[in-house]
Amino acid sequence: MDTPALTPLAAAVLHVPVPERALLIGCGDGEPALFLTREFPAARVRGTDPSAELVRQAQARVGLDPEGRVAFKQAKPASLPYPDDFFDLVVQADGRVAPAEAARVLRAGGYFILASSPTPRLAAGVRERLLGRRLAGQGFVVERSQGAGDGNFFVARLDGAL
Repeated sequence: MDTPALTPLAAAVLHVPVPERALLIGCGDGEPALFLTREFPAARVRGTDPSAELVRQAQARVGLDPEGRVAFKQAKPASLPYPDDFFDLVVQADGRVAPAEAARVLRAGGYFILASSPTPRLAAGVRERLLGRRLAGQGFVVERSQGAGDGNFFVARLDGAL
C-alpha cells in the first residue's frame, strides 16, 4: 500500500469498534499492519499479500513478536488462508476487492474497510456505486463512504441476517 492510502485508512478506523482480530488484505511491506497495531493495541493483526517478497519485507519490519500480535502470509484476496467467521475487522487497501471472501472470514456484525489511493473524480463515483452493489450482494451494509486526503474509504458492516 502506498503511503497516501494510509490517510484514508487512518480516517476509516475512527468509524469502527476496537477489534479483537483484524485482517489486512494487501499488506504490502507491512506499514498498514503496523498502523493497525498502534491503533488497536490489544488486537491480533494478520496481513496477507500475493507477493512473497512483500510478505518477507513485512515480516522483517515486525521483527520479534513474542506475543504473536502480528503475522503475515502470502495469499490472494480471493483465497484467504483463514477459517470462516474469524475476524472482527477486515481491511483492504486498493487492489481488486473480493467481497465474498472478505464476508467469509468476517464474523456477522464485523466491519470491512476499503481504503483507496487517489482516483479521478468521475471514476471514483462510478467505482463507489459498483462497489456498493457488490458489497450489498454479500450482505454488507455501507455505513460510511467519504474522501480523506487524496483518497477515499468505505466502512461497511456485515449484516448477520443473511
